[in-house]
Amino acid sequence: MGGECVLSDSGQEAPRSTWFLQGWKASRMFLIKGSVAGGAVYLVYDQELLGPSDKSQAALQKAGEVVPPAMYQFSQYVCQQTGLQIPQLPAPPKIDFPIRDSWNAGIMTVMSALSVAPSKVREYSKEGWEYVKARTK
Repeated sequence: MGGECVLSDSGQEAPRSTWFLQGWKASRMFLIKGSVAGGAVYLVYDQELLGPSDKSQAALQKAGEVVPPAMYQFSQYVCQQTGLQIPQLPAPPKIDFPIRDSWNAGIMTVMSALSVAPSKVREYSKEGWEYVKARTK
């Protein structure tokens, strides 16, 4: 055979080209997914979304102004290319609440839960142990 074939999962011989193509397909998908994830991380870093909340709020407001016209232009393009008629959607609701307050409340809740976690685990473990002891008698 001269090393031209490899064993497949079923134990039968498969040509090396098949093995190479399967590996190439898997690595190509990994590269595509990695590129999308890397692009998302770069976008978050570039727009300073993980910085101060006032910058995040400004980025959200900017996105709220840019996305609806872009969606309208895209829908018009799709209509022209396909001949389909897309019904007009209602205007998006105006979202106007302070993100900083919501973010801080969420952080406070998570930190509070994390701070009482060790004592709660001890308490629940003790109750569970007492329950098991009572059932085994």
